[in-house]
Amino acid sequence: MTSEDRADPDHRPPGGVSDAVVEAVGGVTAAFEVIEHARGMLYAFHRLVGRADAELAEALGRLSEAGHPDVADELRAEVVGRNVIEGRWTFQVVEEFDDGYYRTFADAERRVRDTLLDGRRHVYESELKERNRTHGRPGHEARPTS
Repeated sequence: MTSEDRADPDHRPPGGVSDAVVEAVGGVTAAFEVIEHARGMLYAFHRLVGRADAELAEALGRLSEAGHPDVADELRAEVVGRNVIEGRWTFQVVEEFDDGYYRTFADAERRVRDTLLDGRRHVYESELKERNRTHGRPGHEARPTS
């Protein structure tokens, strides 16, 4: 087996680290990846609410021009620019999430990897890849050749 057909040393467990530790740290990282996904959805929510607010404002302008300024003004006053949560627009929700829960989780996940795996990322997945790929077969290489 050539060195290119072995996992990248940066994705191998440090000497003396058990499979159980690699699997457990992999679980911590997998949980954090779910938070990354949730964070992306939170940013999507932020963008969608902002887009809906702008589209509503445009539609209310057209409603006013179509002869219903009283209805448009009432809806504009009630909905456009409204807080999504008491005292907060979505950017404030995103900032609180990022600065609180997200940052705490990200720091904890990194600390676990730093402490137990010398900071190496995706060691568990690398071990899975080594167990599941067909060694020597095209498309199953351990890592890029270049």
